[in-house]
Amino acid sequence: MTSGRLRTGALLAALLLAGCGGREAEAPRAALERQRAELTRYVADHPEAVRERAALARVAMRLGDSVTAEAAVEEAIAAGGAGEVLRPLLARAYAMQGEGDRAIATLDAGPIAPEMLGEAAWVEANVRLDRGDLEGARKAFDLALRERPREAGLWADVARFRAANADARGARQAVDHAIELDAGNGAALALKADLVRDQQGLAPALAWYDRALAADPGNADAWIERAATLGDLGRYREMLASLRRAATLTPGEPRLFYLQAVLAARAGNYRLARSLLQRTRGQLDDEPGFMLVSAIAELQLGGQALAATWAERLVEVQPHNFTVRRLLAAANWADADDEGAAAALAPIVARADADSWSLLLAARVAAEQGDGKGSAAYQDRAARLARGAAAPFTVDDDPLLVAMAAEAAPLDPSKVIPAIAADVMQGNGARALERAARLRDANPGVADAHRLFGDAALAEGRLDLAVAAFRKARNLDAGEGAALRLADALLRSGDSAGAAAAVAALRESDPSSIAADRFAGRLALDRRRWDAAIAAFERVRRRLGDRDAVILRDLAHAWAGKGEAKRALPLAARAYRLQPLNCGIMLLYADLLEAQGDAANAAALRDKAAQAGR
Repeated sequence: MTSGRLRTGALLAALLLAGCGGREAEAPRAALERQRAELTRYVADHPEAVRERAALARVAMRLGDSVTAEAAVEEAIAAGGAGEVLRPLLARAYAMQGEGDRAIATLDAGPIAPEMLGEAAWVEANVRLDRGDLEGARKAFDLALRERPREAGLWADVARFRAANADARGARQAVDHAIELDAGNGAALALKADLVRDQQGLAPALAWYDRALAADPGNADAWIERAATLGDLGRYREMLASLRRAATLTPGEPRLFYLQAVLAARAGNYRLARSLLQRTRGQLDDEPGFMLVSAIAELQLGGQALAATWAERLVEVQPHNFTVRRLLAAANWADADDEGAAAALAPIVARADADSWSLLLAARVAAEQGDGKGSAAYQDRAARLARGAAAPFTVDDDPLLVAMAAEAAPLDPSKVIPAIAADVMQGNGARALERAARLRDANPGVADAHRLFGDAALAEGRLDLAVAAFRKARNLDAGEGAALRLADALLRSGDSAGAAAAVAALRESDPSSIAADRFAGRLALDRRRWDAAIAAFERVRRRLGDRDAVILRDLAHAWAGKGEAKRALPLAARAYRLQPLNCGIMLLYADLLEAQGDAANAAALRDKAAQAGR
């Protein structure tokens, strides 16, 4: 009996190992479906079939059917299959169902056959990664790779692990290797699309999603991510088509309702957005994006208290997300909660680089609370808001304590970043650069490490170092953060053409970027390219409405520069009503009034601007 069991185990191991890579990984979904049907029929007629049940489990897993896989493995064990060979496969089925504890317990229930150690380590690595145990996942992945170095699916999961560690370069290398091993691996291609979206932008990612879906049309996650990407690109009709395709594969998937709600909110149909959000039945309530859309929809529908509740929950998760704080402040203000509005705005207006909208709302809140002096101070700050990039560094704690914490943990970003901020604020730019360089060198594949070094170099006036650092960051992550920093550094160094190219690249990869349009508009305005400036500012205006005084001012400036004073005047007037103490707006408005023959009001505005500027 013992020798027969060992022979069965060896045969199963050979079968399972063959099924993890190679030809089966390249089989189209239809072929896998046929295999599953044939194996299901066979095992129904042959209760003693062990190998075929194991093969059925493997095929079912490739199709994402972990329930069938679980049943097939359990039946294979009951039919006499070797537990030391089959338990890792059973553990994978449990892990696919989100039962990580059960998966680990299954692996620990007895010895694992030597030829299945790689499979077991792979399962353990994924469970630990899903739990957030990155160090445990690293060790398990290292063992899995030693055992199975040519497994495409394993390399794809390693890429996912490295991405979770913010190692963009390492993730890219791992997923590229997975695709080299198996060009038809749909999961690897879909992950490649996700990484390309982060590194190069939205548009380049679409081709990879298409490749992933050509390899595996049944990949619902890829259809959903493709839909989200199309939505961010403003291609809403195609987005809906992708969502409908995903719905045929996973009907009732909450992300489908969420993405449709985002689409409805962008179209201004907040009632439909709310209805779609409610259809998720609470399954996404803890997701930041869901909380944000819920808060926006409720605020637009007059549910200020509920909007504030959603925004408060999101602020707890993302306390430094100032966009959410502004939303919370607006909801509290609309609900007559002055104290709540002031508390939401406090961390924003405490900064030297606070935006004018937050300062003006803080002024209104202070006035309602009877703090006339504080209200005037906020209004004055809004009026005097300097044009240009905001300072990236602030620090609230004692600089000496911050420095000591960084010295004790020189590679811990949570300790080093405040120390860099303190060094910059104290004028010790060389020390800040040294700290940032050490962190960057330890994390060469992490975009944030290069961004931080660039920020420190910019604060020290080292434009050459800043430009080089921001280029490296942008090459790792094509998002707004690195691209706009690069454009700003290039502009400061006198390369306006380079700055324009950097912003154009951002707009091409992410056409929905309001920040890119703002920057592009300012560049065009400075270069007296009126039509380009008007086009950029109008794109922002269509997204934000007539609530941004700076955009209205700059748009008025562009129309005036083009010789269209009649079109510029109402824009300047609206900007003035929003920020009546903004000197730049007052002077532009005065010039336009005078051009229309209203010299008296123009003179009055210039006098007011002179008094405000003192």
